[in-house]
Amino acid sequence: MRTLAIVNQKGGCGKTTTVVNLAGALAAEARVLVVDMDPQAHATLALGFDPEALEENLYEVLVEPVGSSGAGRLAEVIVPWNDSLHLAPSGIVLSALEQKLTGDRAERRTERLEAALATVRDDYDFVLIDCPPNVGVLTFNALRAAREVVVPLEPSDFAIHGVQKLLETIALLSDRIGHEVTVRILPTLFDGRTRYARETLAEIRSLFEDLCFDTVIRSNIKLREAARRGQPIGSFARTANGTLDYAALALEISLAGPTPQLGDEPMEGRSGPEREVVVRYCDPGATDVRIAGDFNGWVPDKDVRSLVRAEGPERVWTKILTLPPGTYHYRYVVDGEWKEDPDNPNAVPGPVGGRNSVLVVS
Repeated sequence: MRTLAIVNQKGGCGKTTTVVNLAGALAAEARVLVVDMDPQAHATLALGFDPEALEENLYEVLVEPVGSSGAGRLAEVIVPWNDSLHLAPSGIVLSALEQKLTGDRAERRTERLEAALATVRDDYDFVLIDCPPNVGVLTFNALRAAREVVVPLEPSDFAIHGVQKLLETIALLSDRIGHEVTVRILPTLFDGRTRYARETLAEIRSLFEDLCFDTVIRSNIKLREAARRGQPIGSFARTANGTLDYAALALEISLAGPTPQLGDEPMEGRSGPEREVVVRYCDPGATDVRIAGDFNGWVPDKDVRSLVRAEGPERVWTKILTLPPGTYHYRYVVDGEWKEDPDNPNAVPGPVGGRNSVLVVS
């Protein structure tokens, strides 16, 4: 079970939007639990549940001491959105948890969510935790329970400064609780029509380098409409940009994760002397093209030589791979979007939507 905390002290950065829609994309091929740790209960609302109408929520679970039978009650408060996507709901009463736990030792206050999730470890492949927009006991619990942290970041100068401070805070908290996490930055609310957004995205990539996801979440009104209808965008508008972007993010997370990969199947035999393989991608409108596949751990352009040149009105990206004979799956990352090779008719369905191109090295 992979546990990811989606964290940012700044509101309005797409945190809850990312939790709900990434969960929806992952749930196409995996069992997913959304944990709403925000007393505002926005993730609960975005999945179509009325917090006031639910008899119990996470407060009843987290208020119980670690090691008591209360932690085992998590399964009792979980509500299903569908067969593969479930929710541990929140409510305004969760804001009283910090005051309620004042007399408890610090480490005991922050272990409660971790203990509760341990009781459902065999039931889910992914857990996505929606954190409140502050660093308190609820966020502490999320960071201790998670091994991975996703920080949504809108392309603005103030947001970049805030995230730099947040990363420092997460590092300090990790040291304090003796629990290391992997942190990744997710660009959100991107409007490619403006020069400011494009320049700021380039600054984000330069500043955070490998910490930054290749996927970019574009501004899309359909995301708001889906939340109003209480469903992930993939169920509401299958061809919307938001659906494509979160499917790309789900692919990037599932294929480049630290645990056994979702849908990962052994390729046909790979043995014999390595040879140089050249693939090309042409697109007059693209500005950045990289390649990722099971040959490089799905890390775009890792161990790949790349050349770019103009051929008339088009730009051509040449990718040079060194591979032993065998069969490989791959995709291109074109300006942050995962795409199959348009010049390769040989493709198979991907594990979380879309199609992977197939490369056969003879």
